[in-house]
Amino acid sequence: MQMHYPGNDPEGAGLAALDFLYRFVAAVELTPNVAVHSCDRDGTLRYWNKSCETLFGVPARDAIGQHLTTVVPRPGHNDEFDQLIAHVWDSGEVPAPRDWLIERADGSERWVYSSHYAISRDGFTRQVLCMEIDVTGRKVDEAALRSEGVHFRQLFERSNDAIVLLRGNIVMDANPAALRLFGCEHAQLVGHSLLDFSPEQQPGGQSSLLRDADFAASAFIEGNEQFEWQYKRCNGELFFAEVLLTSVALDHEQLAYAVIRDISTRLAAEQTLLMAAQVFDKSRDAILILDREQRVLAVNQAFTDITGYAAIEVIGRPLPNVQNGPHEPAFYQQIWDYLTDHDHWEGEIFGERANHDIYPVHVALTAIRRADGAISSYIVILSDISNRRLAEEHTRHLAEHDFLTDLPNRVLFLDRLQQALATARRRRTRVALMFIDLDRFKQVNDSLGHQAGDAVLKELALRMTRCVRTVDTVSRHGGDEFVIILADIRGADQAAHVAATVMQAVAQPMTIRHPLPGNGSVPPREDPVAISASIGIAMFPDDGDDADTLLQHADVAMYHAKQAGRNTLQFFSPAMNAHLLEQVEVEQQLRQALALDQFELHYQKVIQIASGRTLGVEALLRWRHPQQGLLQPQQFLPVAESAGLMGAIGEWVLGQACRQGQRWHAQGYKVIVGVNLSPSQFLHGQLMAVVDAALLQSGLDAAYLELDIAEAMLVEPDAATVATIDALHRRGVRLTVDGFGAGYSSLASLRRYRLSALKIDQRFIDELLPEPGVQSVVPAIIAVARSLQCAVIAESVEQASQLRYLEQHGCDAYQGWYAGMPSPEPDLGDPLGDPPADLLADPNGKPFTGPQQ
Repeated sequence: MQMHYPGNDPEGAGLAALDFLYRFVAAVELTPNVAVHSCDRDGTLRYWNKSCETLFGVPARDAIGQHLTTVVPRPGHNDEFDQLIAHVWDSGEVPAPRDWLIERADGSERWVYSSHYAISRDGFTRQVLCMEIDVTGRKVDEAALRSEGVHFRQLFERSNDAIVLLRGNIVMDANPAALRLFGCEHAQLVGHSLLDFSPEQQPGGQSSLLRDADFAASAFIEGNEQFEWQYKRCNGELFFAEVLLTSVALDHEQLAYAVIRDISTRLAAEQTLLMAAQVFDKSRDAILILDREQRVLAVNQAFTDITGYAAIEVIGRPLPNVQNGPHEPAFYQQIWDYLTDHDHWEGEIFGERANHDIYPVHVALTAIRRADGAISSYIVILSDISNRRLAEEHTRHLAEHDFLTDLPNRVLFLDRLQQALATARRRRTRVALMFIDLDRFKQVNDSLGHQAGDAVLKELALRMTRCVRTVDTVSRHGGDEFVIILADIRGADQAAHVAATVMQAVAQPMTIRHPLPGNGSVPPREDPVAISASIGIAMFPDDGDDADTLLQHADVAMYHAKQAGRNTLQFFSPAMNAHLLEQVEVEQQLRQALALDQFELHYQKVIQIASGRTLGVEALLRWRHPQQGLLQPQQFLPVAESAGLMGAIGEWVLGQACRQGQRWHAQGYKVIVGVNLSPSQFLHGQLMAVVDAALLQSGLDAAYLELDIAEAMLVEPDAATVATIDALHRRGVRLTVDGFGAGYSSLASLRRYRLSALKIDQRFIDELLPEPGVQSVVPAIIAVARSLQCAVIAESVEQASQLRYLEQHGCDAYQGWYAGMPSPEPDLGDPLGDPPADLLADPNGKPFTGPQQ
């Protein structure tokens, strides 16, 4: 429930609208001089304001539900009055106001001036609104004027109503009240026509001159004529008046006198009351008026539409939903007590419809007080906020849930984690936080497309949700990362069991269906997908006492699960965190190393076995660490790869190697410069631009640049890989497969690429001597290279026996410690001038330039 009290300042636009409505309805209820009531088609009273009780002597509780002419008889004219009401119902027209003689409850008679209006909705009359004022005093004055002509002068001077004596249409005399009404001196009014004090046209558009002539003629014929007229005062201010024009004989002369009464205030009140009645009836919000005992006096149609209660069911009874309903009685009493002290209460509560449905409703209660301060009635406005609540819930759901999987997002996850931790502290129980990362999910997106990736994420979200209890939370944090809160658990064994269940569920095969374009006659393509997950687990309170620490430690444990080979789970330990902190420090230092020029290249020679000549060099990166000295690549490159620094570092290596190669060429050493490409470099969309820039800035011929890529990059042929290799080939750049034999590439897949050489993986060279049975792998690799028209280079050759074996089986070149230790300035021997095509050749002199396509 939501309450608004004075001073809380609800929404500005809504408050202004409510205030507008309050003032209108209060005007109907409290207008002191205008009795306002309404009736239905049968003449049954449905509304009765406070002034009706004063004028007719009948309280609202006795009037509502009764026939109008029964409550307020019009002696001798009841039938005529009923016909007038029926005419308004049938035609919707507003009849001319007129005087009626009525009989009060105490038997006395009074004259009232009545106006009637049809209140319509959807083109049909729903109620007839009547506004009546007491004009008994005016009738007495009129009677006196008619019957006591001898006393006319005395009455003329003393009357509170403005009276002017007319000869024709010229003012012959005016009483003091007339001078006050028109704001004129006697000389300004007398001798002039009343048309001089009228606008050219009356509000209805008719000419004042013509209408004045009509009324004068009617008064002469009938003896008197009563009408409403718009005048203007001497200062030009317009006002409305009720005029009684009477033809009289005075001093044996036929004259006329006009009794003029200012009705501007009354007409404004009538207009306000009419507008209020229309607002009351046509408002989309339910509006009710209660008496001082909090019983219903009147309701509008919206009340029935919203609550299902007909007006007849609630009039005269306590208000549903504000005095009784789904809340406790003390709750409603609190509202009424506050209203008595502050005159206004509004808030959101739950209401009950006639069919017993519970719904949210905004209630605004206002107390209406008389001049003496006593409460006379109440205004109640009920707004059905069911749709708004649904919209708010939908908006809140969107803000707190992942748009793809509909799992709680990070915002809702953190809220639930805080709740779980608070509960665990009270109950002295434990909470497990599981950080889940999908293994190699990027390959699904790259190979099958993002639509397939989205389908996989949605399926895995469902699987994970089925693995946990309803009190637990599965959340997606973006990409392929999920986090699970296991609340109120016994210990780590329960967390491990759930993690193993999740891993098993994730690993279950799935099939992604791809609808093919067309008319639907072709069945969709189906692709099998296999996914695994790496899970890190942090326990509360052992691994952290707050949400941020637990999240960080679960992430660290997940990282170690990845490092351990994926598809496994790891619990957090302090050693993991120390290792991570060390990696973070290394990452920060790596970022500075480039700017501080701490990297350097050492070059390892590539020797042609047949001739013993240095054919080329392989650039090997070293880090001259200010505290730790010279670091090998395996000590920092994994951190650089995970930190996304390989692009910048690889660009530096490529540029440095090309510049050094060009310097050697200038000295006469025509060696090929080899540079290793990391997977991230090779897949980067800017590789061609980086290669072009390095060659252009260094001046090195592209034929002397060799790029080494891992065999794993060629296992699954795809269009992007083929396009990249083709682009390098067109530039004349050599491409070598590094560590060949360690992966699972096939001869068929390798034939798709333009390759220059294969480098035999180090482990096959290491196994040449200890295990002679393995020697057969090397000839097989050489045979594969020959079939691809590629050269063969052996890596990590350290002994003469290894070199002899390679020479016997036709290996083209080798590198390793046997050829010399890597050095910034390797001994390249005698300068060579052979063209690049002759550098890697078999003993017969045939160059290996890659497969011909």
